[in-house]
This record gives sequence, C-alpha cells and structure tokens, in this order.
Amino acid sequence: MDADVSLDCAGLKCPMPVLRAAKALRGMQDGQVLEVMVTDKVAPKDFQTFCREGGHALLATEVLGDTPHGQLVRLRIRRGG
Repeated sequence: MDADVSLDCAGLKCPMPVLRAAKALRGMQDGQVLEVMVTDKVAPKDFQTFCREGGHALLATEVLGDTPHGQLVRLRIRRGG
C-alpha cells in the first residue's frame, strides 16, 4: 500500500509525532493515506487514541527494526471525514 504523504518522526518524543501527523492530515483529502515513522515507544498507543478520536483509520502498525532511538515503527493512517 502506497502512502500519499510520508512523515519521518523518528527520534521525536510524545507529543510531537501526533502533533506533526495532525498537521499533515489537515492538509490532506479524505481517503488519503499518511505514513508516519516513529521510534517513541508510546507512539503506537497514542496514534490509536488519536485516530479513534479524530475519525481517522489506523490501517497498519509495522515494526521495522531497531535504531539508536529505539524500535522503528511505521504507521499508516487513512484520513477520515
């Protein structure tokens, strides 16, 4: 699945990944997919809450491997209406 927009938030701590994703999603159209790369260990849970409360769909959460900042996780979010 290709993303319409990619956002690299590796190395950023809560709440920055969610805040940057929210800003990116505001500039996107409904149905488009945002890919977010994160290393903050609480980010996947934060994004579950963010998507549920914001009306977006968390399509996938995939662990890609370890980095100096922690595990690299790719999240895919479909913008809701």
